[in-house]
Amino acid sequence: MPEAPRPFLDISSSVTGRPWVDRLDMAAARNAAAISQRSGIPDIVARILAGRGVGLDDAETWLEPTIRALMPDPSTLTAMDALADRLAKAITDNEAIALFGDYDVDGACSCALMLRYLRHFGLEPQVHIPDRIFEGYGPNIAAMDKLIDAGAGLIITLDCGTTSEAPIAHARQRAADVLVIDHHLSDHALPPATALVNPNRPDDISGLNYLCAAGVTFMVLVAVNRLLRNRGDTGLPDLLNLLDLVALATVCDVVPLVGLNRAFVLRGLEVARRGEKPGLSALGLAARINGPLNPYHLGFLIGPRINAGGRIGDAALGTRLLAMEDEHQAMVIAAQLDELNSERQRIEVEAVEEACATAEAEIGSGEGPPILVLASENWHPGVVGLVAARLRERFERPSFAIALHPDGTGTGSGRSMPGVDLGSAVIEAVETGLIPKGGGHAMAAGISLRPGELGPFRAFMAEKLAASVSAARSASALKVDAALTARGASLDLLHAVEKAGPFGSGNPSPLFVFPAHRARFPQVVGKGGHISFTLSSDDGAKLKAIAFRAAGTALGDVLMRDGDQPLHFAGALSLDHYQGREQVQFRLSDIARPAR
Repeated sequence: MPEAPRPFLDISSSVTGRPWVDRLDMAAARNAAAISQRSGIPDIVARILAGRGVGLDDAETWLEPTIRALMPDPSTLTAMDALADRLAKAITDNEAIALFGDYDVDGACSCALMLRYLRHFGLEPQVHIPDRIFEGYGPNIAAMDKLIDAGAGLIITLDCGTTSEAPIAHARQRAADVLVIDHHLSDHALPPATALVNPNRPDDISGLNYLCAAGVTFMVLVAVNRLLRNRGDTGLPDLLNLLDLVALATVCDVVPLVGLNRAFVLRGLEVARRGEKPGLSALGLAARINGPLNPYHLGFLIGPRINAGGRIGDAALGTRLLAMEDEHQAMVIAAQLDELNSERQRIEVEAVEEACATAEAEIGSGEGPPILVLASENWHPGVVGLVAARLRERFERPSFAIALHPDGTGTGSGRSMPGVDLGSAVIEAVETGLIPKGGGHAMAAGISLRPGELGPFRAFMAEKLAASVSAARSASALKVDAALTARGASLDLLHAVEKAGPFGSGNPSPLFVFPAHRARFPQVVGKGGHISFTLSSDDGAKLKAIAFRAAGTALGDVLMRDGDQPLHFAGALSLDHYQGREQVQFRLSDIARPAR
C-alpha cells in the first residue's frame, strides 16, 4: 500500500483550509539522500528532485537536460514521415503555401517557427490567424476558400485542425493538400488531411503527448531538415536558433515541464537571452523586464502581451512580431500589444469581479457544485479563458466562463485542475450532440453553445466530473519541500535550487515553509489586489515578499490583521532584479497558525 503523506508541522488545516504534508515519503527521502551523496548537490536540491519522482540514475540528466540526449526520432510520431515528405516536396518545388494558425501564444509561435523556416528557402507563405470572435477556433470553410483562391496548393494548420473535419474535407475537394500539426485531444474521427501529426491522436504511441504545438512543429522541422539533408541539400536552417520560440510556447501553454520540454525551455532561454529576435526583444522592453529572461517573464509578462492581440485586437500581430526582422517595426507592434494588454487587464478585472460574485452566490455556505459553469452577456469573448482561470484559482474547482451573444449563443473557455481531464469531457459533450463545437486538453478547453444549451451542458459536466473533482480536491494538500528561515533564503541557495528547474506545470516550484515568522508592513499594491510585505524572523533577518491577488481573501485578511504575530508562511522563492540588484523574493501561497 502507498505510504500515507507525513504531516508537516502538524498543520491539518491552514488559513485556506488545506493540510500541509511533506512532499517526500520515507522512500523518497532515502532517494534524496542517495542523489545528494552521488551527485554532490546540496541536500535541499536533492529533496526537490526526489519529490518530483527523479530517480538516482536520472538526476544528472534532469539537472543538465540536452536536446541531443532527450530528442527522440521524429518518425516515432504517427504520420510524421508522410507529413515531412510532403512539406519537403513543397520546399523543393517552390510551391505556394499557406499557414493557418491559432490565435494564442502557442499558435503564434508555431506559425512563426514555420514562417521563419520556409523563408530560409525563399518562400513567403500566406498566413491566416482567425478572429477569435467572428471566426472562432480552428479552420473554417470561408478561410480555406480565401487561401486557395489566393493560390495556395498546400495549407498547413498549426495548433489546430485535429477536429476540423468539414473545412479540411472542403479544402481537399478543391484540390489543396492539408497538413495538420497539432497537439489537442481528438476523437476517432480524424479529418481527411493529407497528413496529420498530433501526439494526442488515438493511434500515436510516441509518448510525446506532453508537447505543445510549437514543440510538435519543431519536431516536424527536424524531420524535414533530415529529409532534405539526405537528399543532398546544404545550407539548411540552424533549428537550435528557433528554440526561443519553442520555449515561449511551452511555458505559455502550461504543458508539463518534463522530458524534452525541459530541454526546450532551458536551451530556448539561452537563445532568447542573446536577443537575436527583434520581436522578443521589443516585447521585453515593452514589459519593462529587468534581468535575464526566465520562465516567469515568458509566462506572465511576454505571453499575455502576445495573447492580447488575439483576445481583443488583431489576432495576427503576435505571429507577425515573432517572425519579423525589422527592429523599428517590432517596437511599433510591441507597443500596440502593450496597449492592448492594458485594455485587456481592465476588461478582465470587471469580468472577474462579476464572475466571483456570481460564483459566491452559487456556492453559498455549502460545498457547491463540483464545477463552475458561469455565463454573462457582459463578458468579452477574448477574456473568458482568463476569467475561468481566476475562478479555478479562487474556488479550487474546474471552471468555465462563457460570453453570451445577443442571439443566445455562447463562446466559452474552461480551466481545470490536476487530475481532472476537462478536454475529454468536452469532446464527449460534442460527440453526444449536447454542444456543437468544443475541444482542448486535460487542463484547458474551449466550447461553443447554442441557445438553450447552457443548463444541459452545466448538468452534464457536473455529473461527468464530480468523482474526479472530489478525488482531486481531497488530494489538494499543500506539499512542502523543506523548511527555511529568512536568513537561510540566500542568493546562493536560490541559484542552487534553480538548477532543478525550469519550474511550472509538471515540475512545480519548490514550496518552502518559514516557521514562526512575521509579516511586517503589509500594503495593497498594483491593480490586481496584490499585498506586499516583509517576511522577518526573530533574529532580525528580512525577506522581500508578495501575495498575489490576496486582497479581500482569507490570506489577505490574515496578513493585514495578524501579520505581526508569529505565523507559518508557505510559498516559493524567486529572483527579483531591481535597479540592477539581484535579490530573493518570497511569493506567498498559504499561512498556518502555529499549533498551541
